[in-house]
Amino acid sequence: MEASFEITLQMVIAVVAGISAQVIAAYLRVPSIVFLLLFGILLGSDGFGLLHPHLLGTGLEVIVALGTAIILFEGGLNLELRELNKVSTSLQLLVTLGTLITLLGGTMAAHWLGEFPWPIAFLFASLVVVTGPTVISPLLKQINVERPVATLLEGEGVLIDPVGAILAVVVLNTILNDNADAFGAISSLLMRLGIGGIIGAVGGWLMALICKYANFLSFEVKNLVVLAGSWGLFVLAQMLRSESGLMATVVAGVVFGTASVPEERLLRHFKGQLTIFCVSVLFILLAADLSIDSLFALGWGSLFTVLALMFVVRPINILCCTWNSDLNWQQKLFLSWVAPRGIVSASVASLFAILLTKHGINGGDSIKALVFLTIIMTVFCQGLTAGWIARWLEITSKEATGAVIVGCNPLSIFIGRLLQERGETVVMIDTDPEASQQAQAENLRVLTSSALDANVLEEAGLASMGTFLAMTKNGEVNFVLAQRAAEEFNPPRVLAIFPRDPQANNGKNNTKVNQAFIADFQIKTWNQYLKDEQVKLGMTTLKEPGFSLQKVQLQALIRTGELVPLFLERDEKLQIMPAGEAWQSGDRIIYLLHDPRPNLLKRLSGGRDANRLSLEKLPEVEEIPITKLSQSQLSASDAPAP
Repeated sequence: MEASFEITLQMVIAVVAGISAQVIAAYLRVPSIVFLLLFGILLGSDGFGLLHPHLLGTGLEVIVALGTAIILFEGGLNLELRELNKVSTSLQLLVTLGTLITLLGGTMAAHWLGEFPWPIAFLFASLVVVTGPTVISPLLKQINVERPVATLLEGEGVLIDPVGAILAVVVLNTILNDNADAFGAISSLLMRLGIGGIIGAVGGWLMALICKYANFLSFEVKNLVVLAGSWGLFVLAQMLRSESGLMATVVAGVVFGTASVPEERLLRHFKGQLTIFCVSVLFILLAADLSIDSLFALGWGSLFTVLALMFVVRPINILCCTWNSDLNWQQKLFLSWVAPRGIVSASVASLFAILLTKHGINGGDSIKALVFLTIIMTVFCQGLTAGWIARWLEITSKEATGAVIVGCNPLSIFIGRLLQERGETVVMIDTDPEASQQAQAENLRVLTSSALDANVLEEAGLASMGTFLAMTKNGEVNFVLAQRAAEEFNPPRVLAIFPRDPQANNGKNNTKVNQAFIADFQIKTWNQYLKDEQVKLGMTTLKEPGFSLQKVQLQALIRTGELVPLFLERDEKLQIMPAGEAWQSGDRIIYLLHDPRPNLLKRLSGGRDANRLSLEKLPEVEEIPITKLSQSQLSASDAPAP
């Protein structure tokens, strides 16, 4: 009874410490692994002596294995394949050529600088070829770098983990069997990757089928089916070929994530919570099992080994793998700096230390200490400075781009086309098939479904979009849609067309939802103008001198219903115009101007089709003397400026 309580106490301490580290890290906005390592070391035998992972015995290996399987499955689940296509060549090189460069460079550094024997140096390098997705993902969420950089780092972290773990196992088996046959080692590596990939693909497909068509199962049971399935695939692959289970879980996550499973968003949340829990407990246990004396015993040579990995091997890796990519030098420099190691390196190193000791081979504890030194230095040096480096290099994504627009009507389609022509991703949503076809005719991506369904918004990619715009004909529906989008996905900008009257909004003014374009916008009227080809597309830049006069003139046209501002371009960033926006000198306003001339007269005078309006400076707006504005228009300008 006492022994069981001791094990229970150890697990409770690990859980409480791990979650506490997550809370403190979130409050201070630093990578959670920083406090997980600190708390683990402080609670271990070299600290307060409260946590002794060795008491768990072989249970520690079980916890590490199953926890790592969950982490990698969740990583595969969250891979954005559409984004990966943009950096696929660089990513493929990072996982293949990059692995080889790190393996060779790390081996030479450990042997020549750390004075490790060649076999042990080779084993160390195989353990640190991986980067940590559990470190990378939270880090990128905090610093918000440009999307191609973030996608490349996330993809590398997830895909290289199983490759690195399997590679390390192949190297270990070669050392233990005293077998230096290169062909045998490579074939063993490919065999494990192949078996794991096949099992993971089939298993992920079967789990997706169950979640799609087993309607008799509740959502909670489906979550558990996926959990049991991921563990089952891991164990099955391990039974057929040792250490192929990691690849199986990654591939299963990728296949499952691309299957558009109902309620997938909630399932991702569940898996994300499990991953945070597993990472918290595993890091605390493994850090507590680390001997501080073993770190100091490594000497200066090991310190130089890690520095060589960070400042020599990684930059060479990035330079070779991104040579022909579209990444600029700032993005490549950031990729060269950020490569923190994580839970896979720590867990596999801990297991290998035990195996080497069992086989009477010296160097197991030194390997573990050197891997943890690599984790500590890369996490503290790179993780804590990544935000500053990104800002210094000016690669932070200050504003997410792209838009999800609900409602396929002439004006929304026109706005979507303008955004798409500016290089932004646009997704339209409408329940009307005929309206959807009109948007598709403009080469816009359309989802014919209800935006009230969170899975539809998930499929539209709202989680990574910069703007949500609801502009159906029903203002109340627009507000409800925008409010739910803000609560569920929290995009940077949430806009909708809804009534101005506060009572009509039921107190909605205190929400994140902003009115689009102008207050009391008459969408039906402007849709009719577009259908009748009674509009012009104009652009004007507010500048000194004459800034106040320009505002007066534009406000007068807006209040008479002759002009609606669609976009605001500020600091070279285009966004849909929010009502009530305070205009500044230097802003560029893109607008629609009502042109009531008859269609025939327009054609005779060379007017253009409203669907292919060209952006121009319109004399009707640019060249009206202030004396021509009526007194009522001028007095209207005394109201609060947009």
